[in-house]
Amino acid sequence: MAPGRTAAGGGPGRARRPFVRGPARGPVRGPVRGFARGPGRGPVREGPVSGGAVSGGTASRFVRVGGVPHHVVVEGSGPVCVLSAGLALSWFDWDPVVPLLAPHRTVVRFDRPGHGLSGPARTAPTARGEAHRIAALLDALGRGGERVTVVGHSLAGLHAEAFARLHPGRTAALVLADASVEADARPPGPRAAALRTAAARATGALLTAAGLPAALGPHARRALVRLSRAGYAPDPADPARVRRCYRTRRVVDGALLENAHYRTVAAGLLALRARHPLPGALPVTVLAAPDSPDGTDRWTARQRALAAALGARLRLVPGAGHLLMLDRPGAVAEAVLRPPGR
Repeated sequence: MAPGRTAAGGGPGRARRPFVRGPARGPVRGPVRGFARGPGRGPVREGPVSGGAVSGGTASRFVRVGGVPHHVVVEGSGPVCVLSAGLALSWFDWDPVVPLLAPHRTVVRFDRPGHGLSGPARTAPTARGEAHRIAALLDALGRGGERVTVVGHSLAGLHAEAFARLHPGRTAALVLADASVEADARPPGPRAAALRTAAARATGALLTAAGLPAALGPHARRALVRLSRAGYAPDPADPARVRRCYRTRRVVDGALLENAHYRTVAAGLLALRARHPLPGALPVTVLAAPDSPDGTDRWTARQRALAAALGARLRLVPGAGHLLMLDRPGAVAEAVLRPPGR
């Protein structure tokens, strides 16, 4: 999910899309409410996840990066493809895409700190930090010497592009799936950034004290997924997985922290664009779920501008909501398997 297209206004897209695409004014209001913290179950331990397997019979594992256990799922064979989802989403939100990629690619899915099954977020996110996180995860998996395709959805599109700019020799292709777009974000000063972090953590504490995550977290997740899909389609995620993730304090903490620092990350990416050009031959695809049948809406215009700025191929994906990996998984897989110029 990502800050920007909100359910209750405050974003550039239609009202039905709450999971961040890129806030037009101020932090997003829709995605974080309801993902309250709830009592956690202690720190996430490294090693296999007790209770079994994920899609395709592949067991989850944890690798430690920056002192935080990161939940990672690796499956398939062939060149590596990394999938990173938007704000408050989890590894299983890529489930419809993985069977289409795994026969041809080694698919790496991971949860950022405070998301899915990963440990709690210790620090506020930055564009540079998220790019290095992807690199460190690949190093920990023994894939440090390989060139990879990086797919970033929504907010994570900022992270994926930052990776491509800071690690051009490790990037085979870049796919931005209905990614957040900010053309004029400015970084806050140190004091303002610290206040945002404090406010996010205080909000999480209040929600936890009220007991909202355990009571409402999974229900809020399912409602917001419906609002972010074409035709208000239901959330296809396994209810047990949703309960395991969305009743916890660390997940709401992670969502609140990323939401609070969304513009900081966007501003950081703009700075990287000025100093770290993408390789001229890098295949880049921008996938966009248009807000209008003819693609003349404001959101699609922003995606066109992003594609033009990156020298990317733009592909409109009609019939999809913001969660296009759920609505049109084939479009995501095709963007990975058939990059521009190949």
